[in-house]
Amino acid sequence: MLVARARALAVLRIRSTALAVALLPAAAAVVLLAGVAMGRIPAGGGWSTARWAVVGTAVLVLVLAAVVGTVVVRARPALSPTVPIPEETAPDLYRMVRDLAERLDVPAPSAMALTPDCDSWLEDRTHPAHGPPHGLPRVSRRTGAAPVLVIGSPFLWWMRVAELRALLAPVVAGTGPSAHPDIAAARRFVRGLDAAVAVAAGRPALAFVGGVARLLLRSCRNHAAEMERGVAAAASERAQAVDYGLRVVAQEQVGLAYAGWDRLLNRVALPAWRMGRWPSRLDAGVVSALTELSRRDRLAEGFTSRLGERPACDLLEEPGVMDEAASLLAARLFHGGPAMAGPHWSPVAWSQYPEEVVDRKWRLEAARLHRVLDDLPVPYPDPVTGPAVPDAVPARAAGPAALPGRDLAPAAAPTVARVLERLTGAATTGVAEELEARLSTEVAREAALEERSVDRAAFGSAAEPWLDGLTPLFPLQPPRSGRELLTDHVTAMVCCAAVDTAGARPGLDWLDGPALLVGGARRADLARTVLSLIEDGDAEPLRAWLGEVGVRPEKPVRLV
Repeated sequence: MLVARARALAVLRIRSTALAVALLPAAAAVVLLAGVAMGRIPAGGGWSTARWAVVGTAVLVLVLAAVVGTVVVRARPALSPTVPIPEETAPDLYRMVRDLAERLDVPAPSAMALTPDCDSWLEDRTHPAHGPPHGLPRVSRRTGAAPVLVIGSPFLWWMRVAELRALLAPVVAGTGPSAHPDIAAARRFVRGLDAAVAVAAGRPALAFVGGVARLLLRSCRNHAAEMERGVAAAASERAQAVDYGLRVVAQEQVGLAYAGWDRLLNRVALPAWRMGRWPSRLDAGVVSALTELSRRDRLAEGFTSRLGERPACDLLEEPGVMDEAASLLAARLFHGGPAMAGPHWSPVAWSQYPEEVVDRKWRLEAARLHRVLDDLPVPYPDPVTGPAVPDAVPARAAGPAALPGRDLAPAAAPTVARVLERLTGAATTGVAEELEARLSTEVAREAALEERSVDRAAFGSAAEPWLDGLTPLFPLQPPRSGRELLTDHVTAMVCCAAVDTAGARPGLDWLDGPALLVGGARRADLARTVLSLIEDGDAEPLRAWLGEVGVRPEKPVRLV
């Protein structure tokens, strides 16, 4: 704590030094004017010129300092997007945290909120520019109100009550240092500088303000970092007396929760988000994902035995409502999307996921693949040598003038056989590369059309400038490559054929996302055969797989 306070004082000294530098020309002007008034300095000559030059400089510096100070004080610090937890919706959770704060002999957090991430922290929301943030009561920055406790929503569903209490102990202990006036003032100064830099960015009129703020921020960055490390060390030391042994177990669960949460978002939620659907029970899904991970991974064996104890989500009065709100926020943060459900952005339950997301995803991708194939040049027999050679005319070209003396091929039926025929030997003909390029273009065009068609009024409001509803703050994955798109589309086509002709069903794997179920069991060996077709032009492994499953490649599939 002594280290944190010393670093806080260092930050405040930088603030005082900046103020002294701004006041120095004014002090010199006062000395000159006082000297003239007292007769110590001659009123005319060079002294008069120097006096007015210093006075003008002092006025200019004071004006600039006032502008910088106003922007730093009034700029809105970054506010983490969260879901508020009013006390009436979680009295047991508030009671547990207040009891924890009493045992630690620190102030209790002023409020609580959920974040769709595997992390927990304290956040000061007393800046006047925040107003009453997200339904929380308005507080003054001068009242010394305790910060808000932000809890990672996956923790509430995966951890047990005792584990959550042990995990939150060091976080809650941080309210003690936060109440120290020097540390609080230093934090306000640093947050104000950071917010001023953000305000000045891209605004030429505030270039000077941004430059000064960046200079001051660089000057106090190391001191601020050391201050926060000192605060964390002091909080951790204070929390050692509370549930220390259980905290070791809880920290193991943090790593497991993060792994399951990451897999759930990337493999399960992302395909739904891309279709305009958002799973409404992500936090409940992470329990299923982690249970499955515990079953598959020997290192996680035994973790499921905890599930008989009381889950931390029981501390909420309506965990389903909170889960839905956190799930929508996760979709907005990691994918971008409207602030509320609508015709093109609707929730989906886990029981509906296979039919509403998996099957629909496969059929949309299969339809897109065949649209691209229809536009691809078709091969035709050479009149002299006989073998098929690439034709420059797409299958859907209109009018006989496109190729005089030849009949144009009509759009073919959507069958797996057609895909196999076009991609066999693709490594030498370049068909795969052409399909990859066209699919990438088609996906980008559809995304742009969808973005323009959505009513922007349904997205983030002026009260939530951290989210524009179109661009995610923390995208999960970069855009898919052409090879990944082609692999996904060919796999989707085969899955549609398996469902339509072999009695297979769409399914959900909690760790890997959309899955094909044949005879009630997941077939994970399809990906290898599809890659052989795309990368090597070798269709034999996929033909053998189709025969084993009973898929009829010549039968048209339903695309919608």
